[in-house]
Amino acid sequence: MDKNSSFLITGASGFVGQNLLRFLQSNGIEDILSLSRAENSENGKSLSYVGFFEEANTSATHYVHLAGKAHDLQKTSNDQAYFDVNYGLTKKLYDKFLADPGAKNFVFISSVKACADEVEGWLTEESTCDPVTPYGKSKLQAEDYILKHLPSDKQVYILRPCMIHGPGNKGNLNLLFAFAKKGLPFPLAAFDNQRSFLSVDNLCWVILKLLSKDIPSGVYQVADDGTFATNDLIRLMAVSLGKKARLWAIPASLITAAAKVGDKLHLPLTSERLKKLTESYRVSNTKLITTIGEALPVTAEDGLKKTFKAFK
Repeated sequence: MDKNSSFLITGASGFVGQNLLRFLQSNGIEDILSLSRAENSENGKSLSYVGFFEEANTSATHYVHLAGKAHDLQKTSNDQAYFDVNYGLTKKLYDKFLADPGAKNFVFISSVKACADEVEGWLTEESTCDPVTPYGKSKLQAEDYILKHLPSDKQVYILRPCMIHGPGNKGNLNLLFAFAKKGLPFPLAAFDNQRSFLSVDNLCWVILKLLSKDIPSGVYQVADDGTFATNDLIRLMAVSLGKKARLWAIPASLITAAAKVGDKLHLPLTSERLKKLTESYRVSNTKLITTIGEALPVTAEDGLKKTFKAFK
């Protein structure tokens, strides 16, 4: 990649954005413009969305669109809010990219949930998409707009990552780790599942590789190699803590009933969170890895170990 290339990144203050900024800078890339609601950035230059869209002369070689409205586990957001951000902002930024004569690449971080909320077997780029949540539907609407307006002289990549993790990220893995760290028994051992995960380090590597090579435009799923059962995660967490894993196989029917109570009382264990912890969701990365022609730099197990170490 030309070291003089310029980057425009939305969502740079978020978990993935902060990691991407550090990764790009560690690879000698310094011309980075961050877009945010307010003009404040600790890394490189920053500009508000209003200022960017009003400034006709603002240009960048590579657009990386990370910003979006995340899935709300508490379900307090109205549906339109997802479409305003995940579709509306994406469309506006993409139109700006198409009109930018100096722009060469556009990376849109979508989600596997743009295709399916539940998966039987393996999810691939050829799977029929039928999202059911406003989050997934708004991401898919943005994808459809982009795919209907692909330029012939620029490259456009729609990335569908699965569950992203890494140091500094709080989520369901952190909730699991709390059980292991406190020595509490994990009560969901009766559930048998397999899930795909994605190290944020691998995601950053993929983004830079796509922009450094002559890769065809298209949709690419992003996941680490291999899958893990939730019970495997508990065992791996226990090893990282130097403890013995405590797995309790409480009947699934009782756990499901307890989660429904959690829905009403706003407890840590809800039906939505239980589903995320116990469902199978296997994501194929075959198309991406075959196209790039290189193996991911971080193994799935090493990536998880790094995340768990940061949780301590």
